[in-house]
Amino acid sequence: MDYSTIKYEISGGVLILRLNRPERMNAVNEEMYGEITDLLEKYRQSDEVRVVVLTGSVRSKDGIEKQAFCAGADLKKHSSGERTHAQKRQYIEQAHEAARLLYHYPRPVIAAVNGPARGAGAELAFACDFIFMSEEASIAFPETGLGTFVGGGVTLHLPRAVGLMRAKELIYTGRILDGAAAVELGLALASYPITIFMDKVMAFAAELARKAPLSIAMAKKHLQRSFLLDLETVLQLETDAILACMDTEDWQEGVESFAQKRNPVFRGR
Repeated sequence: MDYSTIKYEISGGVLILRLNRPERMNAVNEEMYGEITDLLEKYRQSDEVRVVVLTGSVRSKDGIEKQAFCAGADLKKHSSGERTHAQKRQYIEQAHEAARLLYHYPRPVIAAVNGPARGAGAELAFACDFIFMSEEASIAFPETGLGTFVGGGVTLHLPRAVGLMRAKELIYTGRILDGAAAVELGLALASYPITIFMDKVMAFAAELARKAPLSIAMAKKHLQRSFLLDLETVLQLETDAILACMDTEDWQEGVESFAQKRNPVFRGR
């Protein structure tokens, strides 16, 4: 499938998924959601991909470059009144399917927020395992100022990250946070100057890509369920997960490489 709203490349086990509507600051539309979904499905079970990095692009206008992650929904399309009620529902469900695939993707997913992330853009970022932000980037939920509502699982993810009261403040007010403020609140893992931003993100991605993929997948699955379960259930599920790992070639490789004092070579088997 040829993509017109995204670009991607795979290098060293890392799939870089780049939103590519810079003329609209990467505002999402049905086509972009469909292409994100198609790409994630295509590489969901691929041994070629160990980590996914979701990032934006650069808008060039009148000789000036501006970083763009995702400005949110394409409000020009929304305001045109072209959609029927059924089409509106289909659009929302497309957005939620993209968020669902990011959240449940069996490999680590990193949101590299290089520029403004608003509304739907912030929702995509929060569906990822980690958020990195450049110092020049910002993130916000402006929905209450537009008469709409957050989606993509934000009402689940945001209180987990910052607590219920702070989540209410951010959603009620639409307050804009820069990279440093996002890190301080626990919304982002780290923030760097744009000149070294992607180098730092890719170094972290490369570190994750060296780990045992089946172990990472198991860790992701169980950590994301942990808030909904009691301790006894968690302990039983962890028992099952550990046993499943111990039956893999990667587990044997990890044990042998440790004993032999060498770096392990994991194959996802």
